[in-house]
Amino acid sequence: MNSSTTAAARQQVLVFRELPPDQLARLQAVHDVTVANPRVREQAAAFHSALATAQGMIGSSYPIDAALLARAPQLKVISSVSVGVDNYDLRSLANRGILLCHTPGVLTETTADTIFALIMACSRRVVELANLVREGRWTSNIGEELFGWDVHGKTLGILGFGRIGQALARRAALGFGMPVLYHSRHPVELAELAGKTTHAPLDELLQRADIVAVVLPLSNETRGLMGAREFALLKPGAIFVNGARGAIVQEDALLHALDHGTLRAAGLDVFATEPLPLDSPLRTHPKVTALPHIGSATFETRRAMAQLATSNLLQALAGERPAAVFEPPSV
Repeated sequence: MNSSTTAAARQQVLVFRELPPDQLARLQAVHDVTVANPRVREQAAAFHSALATAQGMIGSSYPIDAALLARAPQLKVISSVSVGVDNYDLRSLANRGILLCHTPGVLTETTADTIFALIMACSRRVVELANLVREGRWTSNIGEELFGWDVHGKTLGILGFGRIGQALARRAALGFGMPVLYHSRHPVELAELAGKTTHAPLDELLQRADIVAVVLPLSNETRGLMGAREFALLKPGAIFVNGARGAIVQEDALLHALDHGTLRAAGLDVFATEPLPLDSPLRTHPKVTALPHIGSATFETRRAMAQLATSNLLQALAGERPAAVFEPPSV
């Protein structure tokens, strides 16, 4: 292949969230790359300018709506460094024939670890008691007012039963002897969990579970799913954990359940607005264990996500079928 052919094959790539140097180098070796993070004020102009010629985009955590897509007439593919795709206007992408790729699978175990860590932290009051020691308030053996609650043997209700929900169920059922209820479109048969998980309607799950964990994707159907009615169905002393998307939960209803209902505690890795505003009552609520959206935030997993996203983009621009094209769930 001569140099002119190679040059002609190079395409315009817009990186809108920083990639590890080795993955950026993979792109630069075969394409012309602009790195411009629109969240950074000094880079925003470069980002918007690069849209006009971008044929491929790669990044995460930035809304890509119809208006923005209209400014990218040559765009062929977006490779999201995420499993969730709620930042993308799926209808506009489909209408334009723009391919959307994501990174399922590589973050499954890490995210399930985070969610189960929240379950443990809430049940055993880990953060509250760690602060007791840190602040010098541990002056004698603790009494019953600071006891936690067992996790093993409790019933776990899981909203959503895709890869992460199933990984969470394995931890609960096989590691902690927890009966598992799950709510999803269809029952899922898993040989390793045979007899240990039960498909249940939403209301039944909420009424029976000691701990409820949300791992659903955000969609029109799941937005605001957990509201006042749903929290009122939870049994007294229940624990609620959200490791999916903040907008699935009506936060005012959650606060009411914590303050005026019988909800024991909430573990939250996601919020309706992120970063969590300083004036949010959830930030300092004594019954809330709050994390800064760290579900997949380990060195190993974030590198694996970047590598898969880069491979997806390179394959798409080469006219090949990427390893992980986003496929809307069937109804």
